[in-house]
Amino acid sequence: MERLLRPDYLELYRRVGTQVRWDQRLQMPSADLDELLAGDRLHVHVLRTAAGDPIGLCEFDRSGFPDIEIKNFGLVPASQGRGLGAWLLAEALHGEWASGVTRIWLHTDSWDHPAAMHLYHRAGFRVFAERDEPAAPL
Repeated sequence: MERLLRPDYLELYRRVGTQVRWDQRLQMPSADLDELLAGDRLHVHVLRTAAGDPIGLCEFDRSGFPDIEIKNFGLVPASQGRGLGAWLLAEALHGEWASGVTRIWLHTDSWDHPAAMHLYHRAGFRVFAERDEPAAPL
């Protein structure tokens, strides 16, 4: 788990999330995001290259501990398709399970990467519910 400062976090968030339309953190007031990143409610696991460049993240919302939610997960597009996402997810899940959580869950949507559902199933996640919701305007 890493503590990122807002500029570094937002740069990685944009690099990972732009193609799948992540916008929640971009809409947060800066002070609120700073507080979230500095507090204990959010755990961010960062995948880095050997040179230390961030290329992926797995972010857990722990506000409902011992139930926690994967809030954001993904890799920069250039790093996809090489098995790195599976490794990042496995390592991040291992770290969170070791902290005494009782349940880890996530939401996904049709904008997610096409391989995401397969990866989540391989990691042990199961579909709990499905629903159609109208998309908000961009």
